[in-house]
Amino acid sequence: MGAGLVERGAVLIDADQIVRRLQAPGEPVYQAMVQRWGEAVVAADGTLDRAAVAARVFDDADELAALNAIVHPALAAEMAERRAAAAERSPDAVVVLDIPLLVRPDGEPIAERYRSVAGVVVVDADPDTAVRRLVSQRGLSADDAKARISQQADRSARLAVADFVIDNNGTVEELEPQIEACYRWAASLG
Repeated sequence: MGAGLVERGAVLIDADQIVRRLQAPGEPVYQAMVQRWGEAVVAADGTLDRAAVAARVFDDADELAALNAIVHPALAAEMAERRAAAAERSPDAVVVLDIPLLVRPDGEPIAERYRSVAGVVVVDADPDTAVRRLVSQRGLSADDAKARISQQADRSARLAVADFVIDNNGTVEELEPQIEACYRWAASLG
């Protein structure tokens, strides 16, 4: 969805992309994670072994909280800097914050951190579609995909924070008119 909005002129600030940069070897977030979990989370090439990190935090609320305490402050600071820079470069630009987990698993929106945004777009897919895509696109087993989805906020909690919903149950071609409508909506919020 982000690429389709960028094609229309939006500025994309991608939380996942920022986290990957923050978790690069030598970065403070990377160093804090290695200090917390040791060499077991470092791949042979020296990069972060994301699967090892996921295995440590997936079923352990305390370890997940520790991960979030390491990553989220740095992520929030970087996103704020990028938003400010985008606004300075182009005050009328549509700025999209791509934040995959805007609602915590307990249903509490972290959207409070983003009160200054003009609107929230939720890209929605039914759980069966999400499982199929995780299996086909990321190579997860169906059980792993279901387990990961069960650790996230449920669909109704995500939809509850939405000002605009994009239905992602269909084909890429079916997304195009929705992305166009979303861009027009976002541009009108100015």
